Amino acid sequence: MYPADHAVTHPDKPAVIIAETGEIVTYKELHESAVRLSNVLRSSGLQVGDHVAYCMENHRRYLEVTWGCHYAGLIYTACSSRLTKDELEYIINDCGAKAFITSKYKAEQATEIIEGTPGVSLRLMLDGTVPGYDSYENVVDSASTTPLPSMVNGQDMLYSSGTTGMPKGISRDLEGSPIEQFAGLTLIGQFLFGFTSDMVYLSPAPMYHAAPLRFNIAVTALGGTTVVMQHFDAEVFLSSVERYKATHTQVVPTMFVRMLKLPDDTRRRYDMSSLTCAIHAAAPCPVETKKQMIEWWGPIIHEYYAGSEANGFVYCNSEQWLAHPGTVGTAIQGIVHICDDEGNEVPSGESGTVYFEGAAPFEYHNDPEKTKNSRDPKGRGWSTLGDVGYLDADNFLYLTDRKAFMIISGGVNIYPQEAENVLIQHPKVVDVAVFGVPNDDFGEEVKAVIQPVTMPASDDESRQLAAELIAFCRSKLADVKCPRGVDFRAELPRHPTGKLYKRLLKDEYWAAAGRKI
Repeated sequence: MYPADHAVTHPDKPAVIIAETGEIVTYKELHESAVRLSNVLRSSGLQVGDHVAYCMENHRRYLEVTWGCHYAGLIYTACSSRLTKDELEYIINDCGAKAFITSKYKAEQATEIIEGTPGVSLRLMLDGTVPGYDSYENVVDSASTTPLPSMVNGQDMLYSSGTTGMPKGISRDLEGSPIEQFAGLTLIGQFLFGFTSDMVYLSPAPMYHAAPLRFNIAVTALGGTTVVMQHFDAEVFLSSVERYKATHTQVVPTMFVRMLKLPDDTRRRYDMSSLTCAIHAAAPCPVETKKQMIEWWGPIIHEYYAGSEANGFVYCNSEQWLAHPGTVGTAIQGIVHICDDEGNEVPSGESGTVYFEGAAPFEYHNDPEKTKNSRDPKGRGWSTLGDVGYLDADNFLYLTDRKAFMIISGGVNIYPQEAENVLIQHPKVVDVAVFGVPNDDFGEEVKAVIQPVTMPASDDESRQLAAELIAFCRSKLADVKCPRGVDFRAELPRHPTGKLYKRLLKDEYWAAAGRKI
């Protein structure tokens, strides 16, 4: 199953639609353009197993680039379009990319990295050029549409988003299976989420992130239509479901929050009845938020917990979640173990580091120390994504927080996700980050940084709103888990995939105190 099949059986069927503009890429166009790119890459000297990197916005040719790299049997690294120059250079050099593909949207940064990426021999740019880059359209559109002989599957090597440190490349051995045997996430999509060739998949997140990239590849492998949003907007999302009769989508909890914050008449304006499956992941979802979404959309919401490392897969549907509110599911790939800092398994209901046993091995590229730190201390080969959680009596997993974000105040372990889940429910809150800041007496204290619906106009208003929010949190949680102070920001440093760059906020506050974390 891959686009070549559908280019023959349904050549004019939309493979990709850009939500905001209605631009269409047919299966014939997708497949032929991907073949052309694969020929260009091979003729430029790249062989099976070599690396290529690309960095662009949610472009109409994004999946063409991905499939073209895949057809050529390459290891491809999709880079965040929000990376700094130094981060982009680091990833290109770290993965050993011999080719780099970008767009005019990234022209300034594309120019800046030329000198710092000497290993790149082929540079292509969409929608225009700058010195040092050839026109993607001129080079690719004139290439042969004859498929490479004996095509084998390429695969991605993606980098973590860096919420707790520098991005890490997640490396697995290239299997080199024949292209006709492509599987990817298609089996999971079919078995759990009802993916078919008739599906219309609304994709609101940046394509460079693991889940959107891999799920969109699965949709086009199966012959469905993917509707790609250039940027997430809550009302545009709802209107796109109605306009394109979307049957499936994948979102993150912050998108749920944004949609629920819309006025009631706006939410009721759009017909959601075509949706049969809404998938969410990437971050824990507040219990009240998910309850409201199930009440609104019905029991069509599916959740999973997994990482780019693909070391395990935990899943639950709406019925399972309603029976175990707050769970992220039960393992369907790998076996979950909860361990203390010494690697000893802890009893049911007790929190510890979440490990997976029995999944496919992975490594952090060029970083044996990070690879070692991801394995359990007793050497059993279990691996962790760095999350803390617990199992209930039915083996359903609940995530407490990232281990790196745990606050230790006066010897008490505090997981800020609890306070975040409470504060986000307040009607005056748009976004929230809770973390530990220095305290001379207790080591750390709980701080909240909040993006309010309306920024306070004066210091008095700030103090009043802060007091109101602290009181609200204390009405739901023990005092020790609630913030002792609240600051307000017009926007929090949140990744478009929904992950919060809490590390940046923590670093800022600790540096201001003249201390390091």
